Amino acid sequence: MTSSSVFSALAPYGWDEAWADAFAPYEPEGLLPGRVVRVDRGQCDLVTAHGMVRADTAFVTPNDPMRVLCTGDWAVVEPAGHPRYVRTYLPRRTAFVRSTSSKRSEGQILAANVDHAIVAVSLAVELDLGRIERFLALAWESGAQPVVVLTKADLVPEAATLAHLVQDVETTAPGVPVLTVSALDGEGLDVLVAIVSGGTTVLLGQSGAGKSTLANALVGEDVMAVHATRDIDGKGRHTTTTRNLLALPGGGVLIDTPGLRGVGLWDAETGVGQVFSEIEQLAERCRFHDCAHESEPGCAVLAAIASGELAERRLDSYRKLIRENQRIVAKTDARLRSEIRKEWKKRGAQGKAAMEAKQGRLR
Repeated sequence: MTSSSVFSALAPYGWDEAWADAFAPYEPEGLLPGRVVRVDRGQCDLVTAHGMVRADTAFVTPNDPMRVLCTGDWAVVEPAGHPRYVRTYLPRRTAFVRSTSSKRSEGQILAANVDHAIVAVSLAVELDLGRIERFLALAWESGAQPVVVLTKADLVPEAATLAHLVQDVETTAPGVPVLTVSALDGEGLDVLVAIVSGGTTVLLGQSGAGKSTLANALVGEDVMAVHATRDIDGKGRHTTTTRNLLALPGGGVLIDTPGLRGVGLWDAETGVGQVFSEIEQLAERCRFHDCAHESEPGCAVLAAIASGELAERRLDSYRKLIRENQRIVAKTDARLRSEIRKEWKKRGAQGKAAMEAKQGRLR
């Protein structure tokens, strides 16, 4: 098969000249490029120029969970064999990673080589702005462009109420497009289709956020099962149990993921800074470069809260995610753990000195 025929066959799945150059060293061996559509139980499905193939991932299951094969990877696969094996995968451009719930504090890759990250949020329940910020931090850290999609917009018929909800999310997501979509009547889908038509998009959100319905609307057919959402809390069953890569009729590909109940940060300092960019910009005007925005004199962040420019909820959420990220990084970085301990001791000494000074003034 010629390089041009391989290119035309794989282009709908994101193959381009840069991927072809990365694969070039393997071509003389007769190996094939393929994009991972699904991974399960030590095997994976890949789309190749010869069609869909099933391959064993035994060669790419290292002890490091960050290097296992995942949906969205461009893999190097044997042309034939029983079983057929994946030899390796091409260097990732982006990777969406969260921390696992295990005590070993490992990262889990949810999707690779993603250009857009759709954070689906249901309007059927009260908005959880803190969870949106958490998803956005991981999305920015991955290298993808996040998009917040407020699903089930048909459940909010009052235009003023809907506009207020959109404004709340826009304040929470600076620099991020916020769309309202109703998959049932198609409202807002045209804008979303235009965004995802170029490149690879991962679809994220909690169970019950309407992800499967949204995926079906984007693909144009019922490829994902849909279950009713519980009225009591707006939650649904995990209708998607694996990560699947789907070609979109208007161009681009979509990776649908299972509903995520736990979304732990994984070395996402840059992502957190992007989500709270207005706080980090304010912090540049603080009197002290290491200001903790707690009680220091000349703190521009606290001044913004006092003036109403910044919501106190945003600062609380920022502090929470920064602390969480520091903890997860410290577990795998001894030097940073030592620096954090020194900082804690320093702040403790400052607090003690301030207390002693205050007591001295009262005497």
